[in-house]
Amino acid sequence: MMNKFLLNFALIISPFLSVLFAQQSTSEPLRIIAFGAHPDDAELKAGGVAALWAEQGHKVKFVAMTNGDVGHFKEAGGPLAIRRLAEVQECARLLGIEVEVLDIHDGELMPTLENRRTVAKLIREWEADLVLFHRPYDYHPDHRYTGVLVQDAAVLVAAPFFMPLTPPTKQNPIFMYYSDNFQRPYPTDPTIVVGIDEIVEKKWNCIRSMPSQFKDANSWGGKYLPNVPQDEQQRQEYILGVHQKRIAGVADKYRERLVELYGSEKGNKFKYAEAFELCQYGRQVSLEDLKKLFPTFR
Repeated sequence: MMNKFLLNFALIISPFLSVLFAQQSTSEPLRIIAFGAHPDDAELKAGGVAALWAEQGHKVKFVAMTNGDVGHFKEAGGPLAIRRLAEVQECARLLGIEVEVLDIHDGELMPTLENRRTVAKLIREWEADLVLFHRPYDYHPDHRYTGVLVQDAAVLVAAPFFMPLTPPTKQNPIFMYYSDNFQRPYPTDPTIVVGIDEIVEKKWNCIRSMPSQFKDANSWGGKYLPNVPQDEQQRQEYILGVHQKRIAGVADKYRERLVELYGSEKGNKFKYAEAFELCQYGRQVSLEDLKKLFPTFR
């Protein structure tokens, strides 16, 4: 009888708690942490929304789970890791956020207990309200295992006796996936899509600040994109243009969602967007509460 009473009480009060949490989150600066597999992933997936949050006074941190030390065709190891760290530090300066790169070799991230503890500790120490990360479905193992590790930490960040020397989060954060183009086992179904046109130049400058990935002749783009110019500056703008088209593709792909969220006039005007899907792990909130937390909806 008591269990039935508690269940009914929880069902009645949960909408009020959702509103209360949203009010608490918006009454003071939000704290957002975004995990990427390599030093450039979080920047590509969430650089625009991060810059928007930062302009509003919220606190954002990007974490690269590996140091990116094999992400080039001419240099590798320590020198490349140092170079890529400097690049994302400059990007963070441009976006107005913080960044950390873990000293794990590119291509060698594993879903171990040690790495789960590291992720949980980072979320706790940042006192995160929102956690952004890869879905665990991807061609690259580092992307997949970043998704697995963050998912596995989702409940433990609030467990007081897991890593008891680091205080647990006061409440379970909201966990959200980046969008991607993978179709199996299921495609991205974005809960929220954010138009980033007003801030997009900061994102382009962030990409320009990472030449090891988006300028060098021996970068991945320089090697594999067709018809890449030989001139260094032209090559950088060409590779940037490819990514601009991809980010514009997010807005086009989820145009109906943009219209639902912003209304027809505004939703149809956005050229660039970033999309996020609410993870079932972590705190569950309504779409209206998410719109209060994400920039451009107020």
